[in-house]
Amino acid sequence: MAENQEQSPLTHFDADGNAIMVDVSKKAETVRVATASGRITLSREAYDLVKSGSMAKGDVLGVARVAGIMAAKKVDSLIPLCHPLAVTKITIDFSYLDDSCQIEIEAVVGITGKTGVEMEALTAVSIAALTIYDMCKAVDKAMVISDICLKKKTGGKSGTFIRPE
Repeated sequence: MAENQEQSPLTHFDADGNAIMVDVSKKAETVRVATASGRITLSREAYDLVKSGSMAKGDVLGVARVAGIMAAKKVDSLIPLCHPLAVTKITIDFSYLDDSCQIEIEAVVGITGKTGVEMEALTAVSIAALTIYDMCKAVDKAMVISDICLKKKTGGKSGTFIRPE
């Protein structure tokens, strides 16, 4: 590398501040898994309709699951400096939180590769939440998507990360 192209501490910028795609060609392939989560808060009416399967647009969580899976497979098309990845596992699960009219979304994405899948897990949660919003907006336009975060990641040079409680 030329001196002016040394990598800065921020891995997606060179020493001159230019955006770069990180070169992962020399990294070892390892098993990598990332878990992300988030929540969507709905009105009581919308929450009850989703939970009972009575929303006019159909199976809200089924569609949200498929949307999240599709999104995780297309992160490189959405986020400019992400590598295209052949992920090997994507699961999306939902939990109903009755007292707060929230649906918790959790995505787990796995790969054997040279770079992690944190962005894929975070994107899966985000798009699943946005799909829930889209399917319920006729009943509740005041829904709030929140708390999207990386809960855990394993594999790679930096090892295991677990979000503190």
